[in-house]
Parts: sequence; C-alpha cells; structure tokens
Amino acid sequence: MTKRIFLSPPWMGGNERVCIEEAFASNYIAPCGPMVERFEKEFSTFLQKSNCCALSSCSAALDLLCHELNIQKGDTVFCSDLTFVASIAAAVHRGATPVFIDSDETTWNMNPDLLAEALTKALQNNRLPKAVIAVDLYGQCCDYDRLTKLCSTYKVPLIIDSAESLGATYQGRPAGADGWASVYSFNGNKIITTSGGGMLTSRDPKLIERARKRSQQSRENHAWYEHVELGYNYRMSNIVAAIGVGQLELLPEILRRKEQSFRWYQQELGQLPGLAFMPEAPYGKASHWLTVITLDADKALKGVTGPSPKITALIAALERENIESRPLWKPMHLQPVFTDVTVYGGRVSEKLFTSGLCLPSGAGLTEAEVKHICDVIKQAECFN
Repeated sequence: MTKRIFLSPPWMGGNERVCIEEAFASNYIAPCGPMVERFEKEFSTFLQKSNCCALSSCSAALDLLCHELNIQKGDTVFCSDLTFVASIAAAVHRGATPVFIDSDETTWNMNPDLLAEALTKALQNNRLPKAVIAVDLYGQCCDYDRLTKLCSTYKVPLIIDSAESLGATYQGRPAGADGWASVYSFNGNKIITTSGGGMLTSRDPKLIERARKRSQQSRENHAWYEHVELGYNYRMSNIVAAIGVGQLELLPEILRRKEQSFRWYQQELGQLPGLAFMPEAPYGKASHWLTVITLDADKALKGVTGPSPKITALIAALERENIESRPLWKPMHLQPVFTDVTVYGGRVSEKLFTSGLCLPSGAGLTEAEVKHICDVIKQAECFN
C-alpha cells in the first residue's frame, strides 16, 4: 500500500472553507474578529461552560493559568506522570518544581489515591502545590469527582488538561467541564483542528476576562497604548477560528467515526493473545482520540529506556507498510529534563510506556484500511 496511513490526520467536511471565505470577506485577518467570538460562543454552548477564550495554542492557555496563579521559583505543581511534556512545561518555565502522579491501571489517568498521598505529605511539609494538572489521556476523562474533592479539601486549584479529550464525557458531563479551569488543543492531530490553536475555559468569568486581556498584551482601555502589566501575544486569529467553527459542526460525526474505527480494531484484534485495548472507565464515555493497544512484554523490563522489543518490532512492521504508529507517552519522571524529580508511584506509567502502541485513528480511516493495519499486526513475528 503506497498511500501513507497517518496516525491522526485532520478530517475536513467542507464548511471550513466557507467559514474561511466569510472571514476573508469581513477583512478581519489578524487576531480577533467575528469568527473568534463565534467560535468561543459555540464552543461554550457545546461544553455547557459559559466562559471561553480562544488562543494560539493549548500551551498558551496553560501559561496564562500559570500567570494567573503567580507560579514562580520555589513553587511546586503536581501533574499527571503519563502525558505530553506541554502539560507541565509552562509551570517549569516559570521556575516551579514538578511532582508527578502515576496512573491507575483501570483508567490510565491520574491515580486519586496517589494524589491524596502526595497532598497529605505536602501539607505536612507546609508546601502544598500551586496547582494540580490532571490530564485526560487519549480521549478519556480522569476521575473528576474524586480529584475535585481532593483539591477542594486542600484548597488547591485543579486544572483539567483536556487537550486530547474533546467530545468525551464524565458522568454525562463534557470533558473539561469540571475543575477551576480547563484547556483544549486544536493541533492538526487532535479531535478537531484549527491547524494550531487552543481554548481556555472556566466557570469564573473574571478569570477568563483577565486571560483575554493578557492574551492581547494587557493593553488598558485607553485610546493610546498603556500597560499596567506585561501580557502576551496569545490570541487566536480570525482565520484560524473560522476553521474551528467549521470543524465544531463536524464534531458529532468525527466522534462517531472514531468510535467506529475503534470497534473495527476490536473485532479484528480482540482475540490475539496478549493484546489488550485501553480500558474504558465505567464513569464516562471516551472520545477515542487514538485507539491504543498493549502487548504483554517478553519479561519485566528493568531500567526502562524505551518500548519493549515486541512494540519496537511491531512499529517497524507497520512502517514497512507505510503505516504510522507511535509508542505511548514516555512518563515525565523518565524524561532526561526531569532527572531526580519526585514521582508518586511510577510503575504503572512505565509499564504502559513499554507495552503500549497508538494505532491510526483518523476520522477518515476506512474499514479496508483498518483491516490492512490489523492484517499487518496479525502477521507480525510476535504473534507467529
């Protein structure tokens, strides 16, 4: 098969171009404009969370939250261990020390019991974190109720990193609906895309008002340029927002297609020995951003440095057929940049990293393509 099958390419429906043309016709090309306001309004309607600020990236949203909390050198921030580095990078850039919380085996998301242990110890040491950043991994919400209760008890702000989970639900509530604030990503490989971009949401309108001002260089309301504090150039452009408006219309269909490809994978691979799929938590419904499998390792790996030999061989077999796949996130406590950083637990995220593989999951994936991918997997040496 010569056509490359990508992991999670964008899927366009057509109205994106119409919305872009409308944005061009309005002559609002630079950041801000009618499409930005429309995207924020329609996104807030979908989330049932009325305060949204569209930004240049999800990382920008996290940086604005770190600014709001005045995170600086000497502070600590707790974060999911199994995640992409951007979840914690904004806090570390400001001088904070990260503390990582391992996953639980039933959801792969932040383990509430380990968070409770970490918060208890932090209180004893009179060093509670400035924030807890809990990540919705691979399209599945973390346990919002338990995490919210813990953070409320210790009066620590809970930030939900929903970059990967738009469209998922927790107890019927949309992904990111909980927490002090939540952030979303619209990069090219996410559930919906604006090519690049992010959204910051909160139930606190004052927080979003301040974030919106800071995202536009913190200009005061004068005819001239006056600044009481320094801000950032983080606002989403009107053209990018137009793509988001068109993509948001497609979200239900994108979610349907992603779930369908997940079911096809289950049908094709469900009986292979030693192969399992990421479990779906009983408290919600996943968006299936990526279909993720695990393979039993040949033996327990010591001094984890990379995926298991089985996963490495499977990636190579798929690549020979021009099929993109990817290991799971390498845990933060194993990253060279975080040497000697405190981690609560760690074995679950290490096990998932060594044994896990992300499979192509784009909304445009066909049944024939899924079958071809699965045939390559079935013919791999580790299953023969």
